[in-house]
Amino acid sequence: MRSANEKVIAITGAGSGIGRALALHLAEKGAHVALSDINEVGLAETVSMLGTSPGRVTSQRLDVSDKAGVFAWAEQVEADHGVVHGIINNAGVSLSSTVANMSYEDLEWVMNINFWGVIHGTKAFLPKILAAGEGSVVNISSIFGIVGIPSQSAYNAAKFAVRGFTEALRQELLGTGVYALSVHPGGIKTNIVNNGRHREDASGRPITTEKLGRQFDKMAQTTPTKAAQIIVRAMLQERGRVLVGTDAVWMDRMQRTFPEDYAAITRRIAQMPGNRK
Repeated sequence: MRSANEKVIAITGAGSGIGRALALHLAEKGAHVALSDINEVGLAETVSMLGTSPGRVTSQRLDVSDKAGVFAWAEQVEADHGVVHGIINNAGVSLSSTVANMSYEDLEWVMNINFWGVIHGTKAFLPKILAAGEGSVVNISSIFGIVGIPSQSAYNAAKFAVRGFTEALRQELLGTGVYALSVHPGGIKTNIVNNGRHREDASGRPITTEKLGRQFDKMAQTTPTKAAQIIVRAMLQERGRVLVGTDAVWMDRMQRTFPEDYAAITRRIAQMPGNRK
C-alpha cells in the first residue's frame, strides 16, 4: 500500500495520543478512517477534530480485550466503508510492578489489552485486508518490546510478544500484497502513564501514577504528531519494523551492542536521583 489516498484504515486507541495523531495524519493524506477507543469522550474529540476531513470518518466505542466486540467492529467497518485496507492496533495500557509483587489481575489486564487486543484486531481484520488485495497490519509494540526493564515485566512480556507475532506474520504474508509492520516507540508524549496502573518503581519502591507521570514527561522526547508521521511513512514504504524516537534508536543499538550487559546500564539510569523525584 504505497498511498493512503482513498484507503480505509481502522485504528484502535484513537481517542488520544498516537492513535489520534495517526487518524489526523492519515486523513490529511486522503484516507478514510474507522476509529475506536474505550474512552468515548476522547474518541468524540478526535472525530470532531476530523470534521473538515474530505474522507469518511466512522467511530465506535471499543474494548480491544473483548474478542467478540473487536470482530463485530470489523464487520461494522466493512459494512460502513465497503472495504478495509489496514488495521493499526494501537490501543495500550501501562503497568509498573515487580514480578514478586505483581497481582495476576494486573498482569492479565495488561496482557488482555496489549497482547490479546493486537491478536483480536489482527485476526478480525486480516481476512478483509487480504480480500482487498493490498494493505497493512500495523502493530504497536514498544522499545520495551526490544529491551527488558525492571518493574516493566508485564508490559515487556506483552510488547515482546507483539513483536514476535508481527515478525512471523510478515513472513507469512509474503507475496499477498499485504504487509505487517512492528512499531517500536520510545518515550512519546501521551497519557499512557496517567491512564495506567503503577505500584512500584524499578527498585521495588512504592510509586504513584502521578509521580511516574512526572518522570515520564521529563523523559518523553517525541510528540504524537511526529510519531504518527514516522509510522505512516514506514507503513507506506511497506517496511517490517520501525523505531520511533532517538531514544528508541539509542536503546535498540545498546541492546544489539551489549545484549547481556545493557540491563546494568538501563538499571543505573532508572535509579539515578533525577529519575526518583
